Amino acid sequence: MKTAKRPWERWRPAVWAVYSDMHSRVNPIEVMAAELAKLPGIGRKSAQRLAYHIVSMPKEDVHRLSEALWEGRQTIRFCDVCGNYTQDDLCPVCADDSRDKSIICVVREPRDVAAMERIHDYRGLYHVLHGVLSPLDNIGPNDIHIRELLTRLASGEVEEVIIATNPDIEGEATASYLARLIKPMEVRVTRIAHGVPVGSDLEYADEVTLSKALEGRREI
Repeated sequence: MKTAKRPWERWRPAVWAVYSDMHSRVNPIEVMAAELAKLPGIGRKSAQRLAYHIVSMPKEDVHRLSEALWEGRQTIRFCDVCGNYTQDDLCPVCADDSRDKSIICVVREPRDVAAMERIHDYRGLYHVLHGVLSPLDNIGPNDIHIRELLTRLASGEVEEVIIATNPDIEGEATASYLARLIKPMEVRVTRIAHGVPVGSDLEYADEVTLSKALEGRREI
């Protein structure tokens, strides 16, 4: 003899289905925060603040933001000569006939070109490696744009190469490797000086920074 179901038991499957559906849906704000957190320098809390801020923005502004990001990613490419970011075949620096073509400054990333251009003192050209040598990360000479640099130097027009990679282990190793390759081509190789920042105190400088400052000293 079957026992009659109690009233709440007849509703339990439907209630459970609604409960499961509610909890299976992904929170869009959390999805936005997770994607924003993938950006460099953006932590989990910062990503959440940005996500909530975007949700509070007018939809027209969010649409313009997303369009700008998408169009920028679709439009920007690498310069055919130096590897910098550009919209055209050549970046503005390589396309500028007034630049000194006898000097090439070698940098790690395109953003380093922007940093150098802010000082308005350098009038030569650039070469972007798009990385540095890092055996621990399995990044060797063939994984960055060293071959392209040597091809540019083969023309004989370049008289000096300034190596402006970061003063860390990978940057120094890359600078030394490039110097060994370039010097036999009878091209002058220089390294940007690293030392104590302007406005800082010696007592707060680390040993490596002070050592580099001594190495880069000059007469006054």
